[in-house]
Amino acid sequence: MLKIGSIVWGVSDVPRAIEFWCAALDYTPLREPSADWAILVPKKGNGQQMAITIVSSDPETHQRHHLDLYASDQEAEVKRLLSIGARHVDWRYPEGADYIVLADPDGNTFCVIQKEM
Repeated sequence: MLKIGSIVWGVSDVPRAIEFWCAALDYTPLREPSADWAILVPKKGNGQQMAITIVSSDPETHQRHHLDLYASDQEAEVKRLLSIGARHVDWRYPEGADYIVLADPDGNTFCVIQKEM
């Protein structure tokens, strides 16, 4: 099973982005944000979680937003996604990374994360 876990939004100013997106969507931080990361959720009811992360890339030349896809069986889902047109991406993973970066057929990157659902 695969589902959207977070819409990850790359920004240059995390506090400003938190203020804007919380006001725009009536969201609130899920927990205390850090200087470079926050997870926003609806104040009321259900809705998609949004992760805000600091990036240094230029929005005119680099993809700054992506999906985090949660998988109940990461290995099986990665294989399935590769079989339908995704491709592996050369990525510098930090030690202990719980995600695998793939690209869709158009080159847009996304992460597949093992998550019990």
